[in-house]
Amino acid sequence: MQRWVFVFPGQGSQYVGMCRDFYDSYAEVRTLFKQANEILEMDITRLCFEGPDPVLVQTANVQPAITVANLACLTVLRLHDVLPVAAAGHSLGEYSALHAAGVLDLETTLRLVKERGRLMQQAAEAEPGAMAAVMNLDGERLREICRQSDAEIANINSPDQIIITGTRAAVQRAMDLSLEAGAKRTIELNVSGAWHSRIMQPARRRFATVVQGCTFRDPRIAVINNIDALPLERGTDAPSKLIDQLCGAVLWSRSVERLVEAGYDHFLEVGPKKVLRGLMRRIDRRIQALNVEDAASLTAFLHAGAGAP
Repeated sequence: MQRWVFVFPGQGSQYVGMCRDFYDSYAEVRTLFKQANEILEMDITRLCFEGPDPVLVQTANVQPAITVANLACLTVLRLHDVLPVAAAGHSLGEYSALHAAGVLDLETTLRLVKERGRLMQQAAEAEPGAMAAVMNLDGERLREICRQSDAEIANINSPDQIIITGTRAAVQRAMDLSLEAGAKRTIELNVSGAWHSRIMQPARRRFATVVQGCTFRDPRIAVINNIDALPLERGTDAPSKLIDQLCGAVLWSRSVERLVEAGYDHFLEVGPKKVLRGLMRRIDRRIQALNVEDAASLTAFLHAGAGAP
């Protein structure tokens, strides 16, 4: 039996209709959506299945929506007796990972992501920003460029992909300098805010009060934090890491490397799209990565010989 690390996607992986297959096929998923509607005090079912896309992509909406979709996929895997031996999540996805590890219960998970999305949207509206992907440029060189341009590192996704963040002027300057320094290309991202930058400081301050009022349990399985790429030792350590994550960089590549060093080489992306699956082989070619987001991908996963660890 393979030992699967569950990895959960974050903002940007959404699409209208996500998890509709599972909702139609599993009573347990319908129950999850009903509970989520009540906890969130919003029609998350309609948002996920009908959108429309301009409404779904709003940060205050998409963060709870993706989280519910992630947890729906997790529910289905549990029904098939496929359980994780470790977990990690990319940015917003870290909340799904903490839930999978038993650190957060359902209600706390959903209430936290709702507040996170609301506060981040407020901060972005107050001070607009931008983000961009920089491809194939040395990390130290890019850090120096960020210092010159006043941009910041948002995500270190793989050895060949780093995301920068900040004001629009700072990000544009960093993109220009990166190309001059030999980056293969730069791509401005279609986002509504400068996530993981100091522009999110107002959200961080307000979110800290919310997080500090929640209960965090000790993890039942290994779960890797974004902010330091280290395993969470105790539940009481989680609040400060989630607070710091709002303005700090997501160390995704190092998080995956940490799990590989610990002996894990089978990763399952649990949630919409295949963004993280696409990054895995770019981080370490020895990794086997699959994904489950709908009936077809579940069938492919189960037929590939995957079973409960």
